[in-house]
Amino acid sequence: MRSPALAIGWEFRRRHRWGLIAVAGYLFVVATIRFLILGPGEPVLVDSVRFAAVVSVPLTTTFVYLLAVFSFGFTGDLAARHSMYPARMFTLPVTNAALVGWPMLYGTAAMAILWLAARLFAVWPSGIAIPLIWPALLAAALLAWTQALTWMPYGLPGIRLIVAVLGLAALDTVVLLAIHFKAGEPRMVAILAPQVPLAYLVARFAVARARRGEVPDWRGVFGRLASNAVRTRRRDHFPSPARAQAWFEWRRHGRSLPALVALLLPFELALLWLAKDAPAFVFEILFLALITPPFMAACTAWTVSQPNPQGRDSYGVPPFIATRPLTSAELIAAKLKMAMWSTLAAWLLVLVAMPLALEWSGTWPLVTERVRRLHDAIGTPRAATVVPLILAGFIVATWKQLVQSLHIGLTGREWIVKGSVLLTLTFLIVLGPIVEWIIDSPSVQRALWNAGPLILAGLVGLKMSAAAWIATRLDRSRLLGDRALVLGAACWVVAVLALYGVLVWFFSTPFVARYVLALIAILAVPLARISAAPLALTWNRHR
Repeated sequence: MRSPALAIGWEFRRRHRWGLIAVAGYLFVVATIRFLILGPGEPVLVDSVRFAAVVSVPLTTTFVYLLAVFSFGFTGDLAARHSMYPARMFTLPVTNAALVGWPMLYGTAAMAILWLAARLFAVWPSGIAIPLIWPALLAAALLAWTQALTWMPYGLPGIRLIVAVLGLAALDTVVLLAIHFKAGEPRMVAILAPQVPLAYLVARFAVARARRGEVPDWRGVFGRLASNAVRTRRRDHFPSPARAQAWFEWRRHGRSLPALVALLLPFELALLWLAKDAPAFVFEILFLALITPPFMAACTAWTVSQPNPQGRDSYGVPPFIATRPLTSAELIAAKLKMAMWSTLAAWLLVLVAMPLALEWSGTWPLVTERVRRLHDAIGTPRAATVVPLILAGFIVATWKQLVQSLHIGLTGREWIVKGSVLLTLTFLIVLGPIVEWIIDSPSVQRALWNAGPLILAGLVGLKMSAAAWIATRLDRSRLLGDRALVLGAACWVVAVLALYGVLVWFFSTPFVARYVLALIAILAVPLARISAAPLALTWNRHR
């Protein structure tokens, strides 16, 4: 390469070309809808659901993707003490200013282009004044501070996540207060414009420290407290290699989800103090708190399925894991147990914090009044079981989010991992126009309703065919014995029957056939992807 700019630009283009192509494809699709289907100057009447499906969700997903790309979030370790900036780039014959400046410049340009293109091409509701400059500056400032705070080395594991969340939340709070007090665009620009150069100075200091190998160590300050805590529960040995592996998985991945939930939950529940006179807002806040663990589980699922978190550019299983006296099925079982413990710890925080926040904020009577209405509407037996069933559904969904990508991440093939990410991003981008088309076409809605059972039956057939093929491979490769396969199948059948019974109890209506509920239950209980995880790990372990 002739210059650092070209070299660093090639780095981003080479590693993330398919994702960037998908982003460009999304902008092309919304531009086609805006100018060719709707026509220029035509008033646009869209409700919140359509706007979320076509603009909000894809735009937010694209923003988060670009945030991870330009902060090296796909290759760094968020919980480590060392900098997330790739260490291999420290050896390049360029200055610290170039190492920091060009990624920040490319990221700022990408955020500005994303906003300007969305403002120009996206289908915005008529009668809403869309600002021109300051949202682009906000996106650039959030990216710049994310880069600065994640590239900084820290003295304790996990401190990076806390500092980044608090720093970005502070910036968001300032912006929300400015919007609340109806600050004009010049004032918003004055607030946000200095953020990027300030973040650049912090990022340059952070990269300079990391490049010199300066990683502070604050563990000695807490060493005496930690040693006293460990001394009370130290054991000489584990009763089995499986228990040791489960403990190792917990120490490596299990605490990430409870930590993230513990960081976000206070900010969410603090909004209850502002919603005493708005019952609808109270229940929106509670719903937001309930979906926080599944959402955070989806964000941390990649680290759980990553076979080698210490190797930044390697997808293979490290020798420390590959040589353990455990089969691939036992290694997967340890990950599943860790995911269960992590899920229970995260939900314990939620179930303790929510009642306390409702009581202290004075919003508990609003909840009890709504529960009383529910009791009068559906009767005592259903009212007594609906809340535990909803909570159980959220808990199971959290665990499912943690483990459902194991069969992808443990393959050790970079093209499979990145291909799955690209397909997911493409699906989210295409989903918006498809939903918009379905909502605007009553004939399509009727056709989908009539063809719904056939579609569900086809999906069930694909799922069961994949599960049968995976079970055959597991039996032939001796990863699982006949007894384990039969026991696993029996547990899955029991879970499906239990879910089917719940669905029949709640949706006993002539408008929904019971066989449709059975198909939904079969699709809802995970089977094929979790069963494929031992095959993926074996493929990676013995390559």
